[in-house]
Amino acid sequence: MNDIRVLVVEDEPIAADAHAVYVGRLEGFTVAGTAPDGQSALRLLNDFAAAGHPVDLVLLDMNLPDLHGLDVARRMHGAGLLADIIAITAVREVNIVRSAVSIGVVQYLIKPFTFATFADKLRSYRAFREQLAATAPGTRSAASQSDVDQAFASLRAPTEVPLPKGLSTGTLESVKEYLAGLGRAVSANEATEALGMSRVTARRYLEYLADAGVVVRSPRYGTPGRPENEYRWARG
Repeated sequence: MNDIRVLVVEDEPIAADAHAVYVGRLEGFTVAGTAPDGQSALRLLNDFAAAGHPVDLVLLDMNLPDLHGLDVARRMHGAGLLADIIAITAVREVNIVRSAVSIGVVQYLIKPFTFATFADKLRSYRAFREQLAATAPGTRSAASQSDVDQAFASLRAPTEVPLPKGLSTGTLESVKEYLAGLGRAVSANEATEALGMSRVTARRYLEYLADAGVVVRSPRYGTPGRPENEYRWARG
């Protein structure tokens, strides 16, 4: 699968640069360009499409100096620009969120956020694309209900699983970033020292992420005594 081409649409230069750097740190993604407002974004999307290098994903701020992000999304679809959209914004109003979902925004990322949260959203989006691409590569065959369900499950955020009492969001992000950068499976015992927490606490975070579908849990054999579970980052 080719790298996912990303357009960053953000009017604050520092934030735009940060988001572009974040994209550059993720395997499987490349920054196609940045735009400071809606009109510039639409021009760039048209130019890339005309050149035969369309943008796959737009990281779209909702509050732009010329157009609202929802208007940019509507104009994109009206012009046949079918890039997916992840809204990156401080806007929290329920009606805006509902409107964003109704016009096809695939993820909604609320500022401020950590790199781990940003990376998790983009990795889950990539898993969604890969799942659909693997359904019937090189054909126009129809996807089954199971295929579609699995693809959309890839977009499910771990925060949709309630955080158990005693676990903190900040520590959860640290555990996720550790696992994402590890590149191999790890047991709760092995994670203890790296994460600076007890084995019981490490296991609770790992089990939570496994239940949320963010990590793959599997038994590890070949060690004395009962087999223990190991956990591997599941989002590429």
